[in-house]
Amino acid sequence: MDSSQVTSATAIGGGGNSIMNSQSTEASPMDSSATTAATPVDDPKQYLTQVISSIQKTLGILHQLYLTVSSYNVAAQIPLLQRMNNLVLELDNMTRLAEKCNIQVPMEVLNLIDDGKNPDEFTQDMLNNCIAKNQITKGKTDSFKSLRKHLLEELEQTFPDEVETYREIRTASAAETRRFAQAQNMLPNGDVKVKPEL
Repeated sequence: MDSSQVTSATAIGGGGNSIMNSQSTEASPMDSSATTAATPVDDPKQYLTQVISSIQKTLGILHQLYLTVSSYNVAAQIPLLQRMNNLVLELDNMTRLAEKCNIQVPMEVLNLIDDGKNPDEFTQDMLNNCIAKNQITKGKTDSFKSLRKHLLEELEQTFPDEVETYREIRTASAAETRRFAQAQNMLPNGDVKVKPEL
């Protein structure tokens, strides 16, 4: 606990050592944030885990505050103030941790939550929309393949020599593309092959 917290604790509680002793016996949220802040973390998932942990601690502190306030008497003033201080410290810790998280939530999800619906519905709707669009695209691709095949059959009946020349050019072009892709260590879909380390 730094000097500004000691000053605010003594100013709020009106006493000195009794507040400090009772705070040192309780697990303070600042203690947990000090250990997380001291260790460098580069993984965004780790930041998210820390924010979730901070949210859970805040909920625990709010529950303790509820219990303290619901059965409030004069003797419960110091624990109430301590819990209020812990809540402020944990909210500050949560804010600092949240700044390091770069999570973008679609507005549709937030609107669903505001409407009291499950956000998994958004994921399910998006997945169903993607499947429907994929089927439409697949249908278009199949139609173009069928059209190409039909055109080649019709052209072959009318212009057999030109179609034979076209197929030779097409075969040579495909072979050249494959050779170039192999030379560049690329997969047919355009991804670069990663050589395994020995």
